[in-house]
Amino acid sequence: MAQSTPSSMPQQQQQPSTMQQPPSTMQQTPSNDQSTSTRSNETVPGKVDDSWITTKVKSKLAAAKGVKASDISVSTTDGAVTLTGTATSKKEKTRAIHIAKGVKGVKTVDASGLTVSESGSTPGGSSSK
Repeated sequence: MAQSTPSSMPQQQQQPSTMQQPPSTMQQTPSNDQSTSTRSNETVPGKVDDSWITTKVKSKLAAAKGVKASDISVSTTDGAVTLTGTATSKKEKTRAIHIAKGVKGVKTVDASGLTVSESGSTPGGSSSK
């Protein structure tokens, strides 16, 4: 009986220390994996996801009066929006640029690929800018 008391004491002391280590190790590994995947799949505070920006710009162009959104393509890379396609006038092109710049997370707007097809205007008139 004297032997069972000392042997049960070390076991009781070992169990809490053993039980404390695996849960903390197990908690760290999944949370590290989740935070890594969360950072790559979701937005980081202060940074807006490129696909979200593209979608938002497209929807704002579609809802805007005086802009034929079906003729304008939108792509985004690291917050830089690129507009390509054809605008019916300089006013429409300017409006599309203004709309894109107004979307949260947009850093720059490149509309050099957005051409103006004006009927009755001097050809090449928009290239001077």
